[in-house]
Amino acid sequence: MSVIWGRYTVWVATALASLASIVLGLTLHASFWIVAVLAAALFLLGLSDYTQKKRGVIANYPLLGRMRYILESIRPELRQYFWEADTDELPYSRNQRAMVYQRAKGILAARPLGTVLDIYKEDYNWLNHSIMPSHIEDKDFRVCVGEGEQAYHCALLNISGTSFGAMSPPAIQALNKGAKLGGFAHNTGEGAFSKYHAAGGGDVIWQISTGYFGCRTKDGQFDADIFATTASQPQIKMIEIKISQGAKPGHGGMLLAPKVTPEIAETRGIEAYEDCISPSRHSEFSTPRELLEFAARLRQLSGGKPVGIKLCIGHPWEFAAIVKAMVETEIALDFVTVDGAEGGTGAAPVEFTDHLGCPLRDALVYVDNALKGAGLRGRVKVAASGKIVSAYDVVRHIALGADWCNMARPFMFALGCIQARDCASGDCPTGLATMNPQRYRVVDIEERAKRVANFQQNTIESVAEMLEAAGLHSPQELSRRHIVRRLSASQIQLADQIYPKVADGALLRGETVEDARLASYWYRVTPDSFAPIEPK
Repeated sequence: MSVIWGRYTVWVATALASLASIVLGLTLHASFWIVAVLAAALFLLGLSDYTQKKRGVIANYPLLGRMRYILESIRPELRQYFWEADTDELPYSRNQRAMVYQRAKGILAARPLGTVLDIYKEDYNWLNHSIMPSHIEDKDFRVCVGEGEQAYHCALLNISGTSFGAMSPPAIQALNKGAKLGGFAHNTGEGAFSKYHAAGGGDVIWQISTGYFGCRTKDGQFDADIFATTASQPQIKMIEIKISQGAKPGHGGMLLAPKVTPEIAETRGIEAYEDCISPSRHSEFSTPRELLEFAARLRQLSGGKPVGIKLCIGHPWEFAAIVKAMVETEIALDFVTVDGAEGGTGAAPVEFTDHLGCPLRDALVYVDNALKGAGLRGRVKVAASGKIVSAYDVVRHIALGADWCNMARPFMFALGCIQARDCASGDCPTGLATMNPQRYRVVDIEERAKRVANFQQNTIESVAEMLEAAGLHSPQELSRRHIVRRLSASQIQLADQIYPKVADGALLRGETVEDARLASYWYRVTPDSFAPIEPK
């Protein structure tokens, strides 16, 4: 009954009103037949809402859901006086979401009457263009990750970690099928490689977290045999060891009890309908050297597939220690995914989301500098993730040091997410972040997969257009000097003037480097501890 008098309230009320009006029309007055016809028409409209799958909110809230679109149509007038502006990012602005929706649906994401941004504020930044634009024939930008036969040619834009359980079965399948249609990769998130990832048929980056979901023993330890069996599947292209994530660094992943169905429990190897809280740290390693040995072991168990790590930068000496360990052990990671503090998740403590972790751009520059200084940048590739949404965001982060970018929330928008921010409850109104079959039945896998592929393709097309405008021929030509920030009416700064620079191999040669973090800690870290040696 709570369901009937919940999201179906208005729809059920029309049926009851129609029946009551028919009775009154037969017994009291013929005028009640007009009400009966109108109520019946509304009921049939609600039935149409319930059975269609193009709009998840309307399907889950027949008739009532239409109020969202009515309010949306008149929002400019209402918002002008009562609501936020188009550019208020909470956490994504209306303009950002509209751009994703348009690109996902194949609609031209153009803007009339000029920018709505304040381009005279001090932090306004842009990409310098050329009076001699280039022309790019091949826009299928790829990055080679790893070595040998199992090296993977990674797309410039891929789907960041989206776990089965945090997201519904059809949402996961639609994302992965979209990746297959578009020729890019889908990160599993820490919730294991599920049958819904497999059903999509797209390239997969398998994320291994502190809980070792999908390759764990009953007591939560890493199981090499299970890992090797799963990692051998051709669909899995790379392995990512998740150390931390930007939305909740130093805190394990969280999947609350309402979403831990028996199917989720079986996939992850845990108990059903109990909170699934990942440990805050790995049990397989406790030093930089052990981390690299674990990565080498995963590479061997997977048949030579690229192995990397994902982390949000915290203490700068810890990443410096990992880099020094790569130099001294000669065991290199294939890639590092840098997650910024602005990254998202379905559930995280508020204080962790707001006040822990290094912002992406600062972290990305540090990681790029550390790898360059150690002479490893050509071998170790770098990915960036954390509130990247537009083609300019991609261009900017590539210029600052990334080889490719990952997005999660924009791809969720492409699926139909409306930013209700109700991901942890199991009551997602669009059927995406829920394990309730009555809610996720509205997700049309084929249609949403096309939107996912459209969004990625149209974003890459826009990246190519920006590169052409800058007179470049590939993303690899981008550098920090291409990004400019306004300081005042008479002053601008290139990004390579804002961020410290480190020459290739400078740390190995003992040269002084501009990056204060590396200058402070490089000579105080060892491969055998994440803690720095205290100066004498």
